[in-house]
Amino acid sequence: MGTRMTLFGLSSQALFGQLLLGLINGSFYAVLSLGLAVIFGLLNIINFAHGALYMVGAFVALLGLEYLGMNYWVALVAAPLVVGLLGVVIERGLLRHLYKLDHLYGLLLTFGLALIAEGVFKYFFGVSGSSYAPPEQLQGGVDLGFMFMPLYRGWVVLASLTVCVATWYVIERTPLGATLRAATEKPQLVQALGINVPVLVTATYGVGVALAAFAGVLAAPVMQVNPVMGSNLIIVVFAVVVIGGMGSIAGSIVTGLGLGIVEGLTKLIYPEASAVVIFVIMIVVLLLRPAGLFGKQA
Repeated sequence: MGTRMTLFGLSSQALFGQLLLGLINGSFYAVLSLGLAVIFGLLNIINFAHGALYMVGAFVALLGLEYLGMNYWVALVAAPLVVGLLGVVIERGLLRHLYKLDHLYGLLLTFGLALIAEGVFKYFFGVSGSSYAPPEQLQGGVDLGFMFMPLYRGWVVLASLTVCVATWYVIERTPLGATLRAATEKPQLVQALGINVPVLVTATYGVGVALAAFAGVLAAPVMQVNPVMGSNLIIVVFAVVVIGGMGSIAGSIVTGLGLGIVEGLTKLIYPEASAVVIFVIMIVVLLLRPAGLFGKQA
């Protein structure tokens, strides 16, 4: 059963294994692009520091374990809180001065912040990377018959989907989400109703970058924790956001998961194209639908 031939003469074991790998990558794409979509959709800031803050989240988990004995489950809460507070400082100290300017200024500022963060971590920790063991409860795996599924990788998919759906629900289906959207579209009106719009804006940026840190902690046991892990991923994540539609919450989630699977299958069928397949899709989408698959046409 495990070696039965399926698509393109590949065994079911290889096919489903690659699908799982693609779904895991797609989970990271979904959570990271979700944070980007939240920040751009509600604040109109192209946050190029997102990859660096994803990296910082992974390092908070790693350093917390080494110096404070902080386990994985605590890090999964602590890292988003730490990075979220860092995001509050960035938004209050720097970004709030750029909201009335062109998007390019926000992109350049956050790109500079990303370079600074990466340079600082390279100076103190080098570029070789460090391993982070998965929690004891999630070590090992389960034989599903058609494939062997590592428990931790299954957890990554489940945790990512849960966070993505919860974020979408809060923004699209709750009074708080309606207030956030109103505050970005009609800030003077919302302020007149007694709602502190600057606090809402700051909190939104903090939550957006906290999502990046959450993804960083999830990624720590899967890949080496190193200062360039964010820069290696952020370009792909921006492509995912563009394909899904800038600012579209649902678009980021669906597109991130879908493109992860497409990338995984491409590695199996035609490995040489796996590094560019997402960018080829982005070009096609931009030609046919410039606003993205889920974005609103101008």
